[in-house]
Amino acid sequence: MKFRNAACLLGLVSLAVAGCTQTQEQRAGTGALVGAGVGAAAGQVFGGDTRSTVAGAGAGALIGAVAGTASAPPNSPEYCRFRRADGTVYTARCPN
Repeated sequence: MKFRNAACLLGLVSLAVAGCTQTQEQRAGTGALVGAGVGAAAGQVFGGDTRSTVAGAGAGALIGAVAGTASAPPNSPEYCRFRRADGTVYTARCPN
């Protein structure tokens, strides 16, 4: 029961923090970082040893990355890098 509560809390925190970034990759990264931190803390609290802390960090990172990726808006425009004839690089919306 304690693990399920920790997993739910971890998912909610990951979604909340991951929603503050721009791209899907950034959301996944932020979710993984937050999830790993929360998972490590939960593993230490519930398990009380290094093995539980490491397992919690790994599970939290995975859940956080999935939650961050899933929270990306479905129709967000993607941006691509283009090179002009003079060699300069600029960013614009990708062609559909």
